[in-house]
Amino acid sequence: MLLKITFLGTSGTIPSIERNPSAILIQFGGYRLLFDCGEGTQRQMMRARTGFRNLDHIFITHLHTDHFAGIFGLLETMSLNEREKQLTVYAPNAEVLKHIFDVFGYDGLSYPVEVREVTDGQEIKFNEFRIVAFKTEHIVKSVGYALIENERRGKFNRIKAEKELGIPPGPLYAKLARGESIQWKGRIITPEMVIGEKRRGRKVVYTGDTRPTERTVQISDSADVLIHDASFTEELKQWAIESGHSTAREAAEIAKRAGVKKLVLTHISTRYSKDSSPLLNEALEIFANVEIAEDFMELIVQYSE
Repeated sequence: MLLKITFLGTSGTIPSIERNPSAILIQFGGYRLLFDCGEGTQRQMMRARTGFRNLDHIFITHLHTDHFAGIFGLLETMSLNEREKQLTVYAPNAEVLKHIFDVFGYDGLSYPVEVREVTDGQEIKFNEFRIVAFKTEHIVKSVGYALIENERRGKFNRIKAEKELGIPPGPLYAKLARGESIQWKGRIITPEMVIGEKRRGRKVVYTGDTRPTERTVQISDSADVLIHDASFTEELKQWAIESGHSTAREAAEIAKRAGVKKLVLTHISTRYSKDSSPLLNEALEIFANVEIAEDFMELIVQYSE
């Protein structure tokens, strides 16, 4: 199942020539999920050729305009394209966002929009995965989101099926692989006899704007990808504390403690727009597998085994 992350906006607070405000699109199979929607996100989607189809869920981390102002134009565009399917928007302080939508008259769109409040630990379940909201630490009410794939069925042991149990390849293998028991030579063969232990799914964590927190370490445990706020270097740590952001070093420390496979730094302050190497070098002192997010960067998340 394809799991692809497209970085549509990676700038901190205000746009720069190189970077748009925060927005990340994750494609999981046929689903397209948008996390944050800074100004100009719909244009970034057009340039990235992600399209608007199958975008039925938008997850907002907090109600600072650089994280949700782009939603207004996006809603209008989808209505002009005669969308009919419901769009669901998740956010902390959802009542505030609902009120803004009411003021803008979005009850007249070609499709319904539902705004749902999210709180720490809340799960939104899909067929093959779930989105888990977790509390973050910013200067306003905020959450991050973890995409956690369901456990997958274990590997089919063909050698055991054929050599030890004498079952010939063919339809019987397919039944066992689907989790069905079969009868072979007067004996009941259960899936557990030829299928290994369940395998963990993939996990992608996006923090939004935040100070480093224990909750982030917990939710990011063994994540395949952690996308973490890294607005500044340690030289500006005091400003990071006051403004509710993290330094690159702090993000790397979180990644190391959580045992993640890859760390991607985002929400890059405009002071590093032309040269983000100070952030990268600082993080590399702590954690080896680090990358600075760039607008239109794509990352396909593979299975670990």
